[in-house]
Amino acid sequence: MSRALPGDLRLETALGDLQGQIYRALRDMALDGRLAPGSVLPSTRNLARALGVARSTVVEALERLKAEGYLETRAGAAARIALIRPGQEIGAAPSPTLVRKPAAWPLLPLTPGVPDVQAFPSEVFARHLSAAGRRLSPTDLAFCPPEGHAPLRAAIARHLAASRGVLAEPDQVLILPSAGAGMALFAALCLKGHDRVWVEEPGYLSGPAIFGAQGAEVVAVPCDAAGLDPDLAPHGPEPRLICISPSHQFPTGATLSLDRRLGLLDLARRTGALILEDDYDSEFPLGERVLPALQSIDRSGSVVYLGTFSKVLAPSLRLAFAIAPFNLVEKARAHLALTHAGPAVVLQAALAEFINEGRLRAHIRRMAPLYAVRMMALRQALAEAAPSDLIPPPPHGGLQLAVSFCDQTRDDQLAARLMQEKGFGVRAFSDFHQGHPRRGLVFGTASATDDVARQAARAFTEISNRLTRRASP
Repeated sequence: MSRALPGDLRLETALGDLQGQIYRALRDMALDGRLAPGSVLPSTRNLARALGVARSTVVEALERLKAEGYLETRAGAAARIALIRPGQEIGAAPSPTLVRKPAAWPLLPLTPGVPDVQAFPSEVFARHLSAAGRRLSPTDLAFCPPEGHAPLRAAIARHLAASRGVLAEPDQVLILPSAGAGMALFAALCLKGHDRVWVEEPGYLSGPAIFGAQGAEVVAVPCDAAGLDPDLAPHGPEPRLICISPSHQFPTGATLSLDRRLGLLDLARRTGALILEDDYDSEFPLGERVLPALQSIDRSGSVVYLGTFSKVLAPSLRLAFAIAPFNLVEKARAHLALTHAGPAVVLQAALAEFINEGRLRAHIRRMAPLYAVRMMALRQALAEAAPSDLIPPPPHGGLQLAVSFCDQTRDDQLAARLMQEKGFGVRAFSDFHQGHPRRGLVFGTASATDDVARQAARAFTEISNRLTRRASP
């Protein structure tokens, strides 16, 4: 049964998720211009009556649109479609250079980017692993396609459609051992000679190293509270590849604003650039709704979506995936056939059943609120222990907390080493910069129980006092 929406859209009541249908319909109308900026929407009561749904369903859809920047609301006034700018003028900034590789560190409490591996559902996963070993056919045991085990690719496509709004067929899914392997794959497919690549500043340094190995010119573009800022990219050729973490920037936790999302998509559409969307830990928000993936609003096949189970389950699984645009699927499969040894098929089969039975979804539901509590516990402990030494960032979700020093002359490399000597896997904030660094510390939060948070805050206070005495004349 279908029911007409206001305008030229339809609500498919038989499919369920009415709130999601309303959200996507109005979002798409705003993106393609059928609802012009400033257009006034009907009241929630009238819209609900016209659609034959509960008013709460409409309210939730509009709140989601407002949170993502598609709507503007004022007290006592009707909701309006926001002004959406599809393009950005590129400004100038000094060109940073690669100066160092990430340092190695032991797996200690508060290591950034590592989930709580003690919470890994070992017994359940072991049962799936055992069952997968018994069920695999001789064909599966003899040969696994380079793009991965078909049931796992289908399970990932369904999971991402429900959790991240990703639009993908199973044939677009490629199983990989890591997100870095995905970066290397698409760098090999897309980069030639000295093509320019934009990366985030601060950000992971593994990406720049991978792109640099392809001979690319790697340009670090500064990030602020709204994510990567294209206006601060240096003058020069347009990028051939843009590597970003739009939903939850690493390590700052910033979310890429709607204007910048649309600007980057427009840039990619105009220039033929490829966007690598690294969606590494967006399953763990801090109370707020997880923003849909950038890929979900890509209309030109410009986005490769990269995901990993290292952050959700455990790093040693060595299981990640990419969602390739249709025009790159065959090239990617051919490249994998020549160069790639994928994860063991029995592991892929076990994970497929783990996802299909709802175990992954249940694990995320269990861990997300726990991680949120630990994030806030660590943030509060640090703020109380060292209010004059640290600038606490806005609350955000994820698996790490980047904290800047009030005194930017302080040696964060030394501070991180001293914290590691005290048993905490903290990293220097400057480790994640290529140009002029911001100084501070990056804490992992997944292991930040109340006791660990208090111990780390006390350790930092002691270290801060030592650094203050050292700096005194």
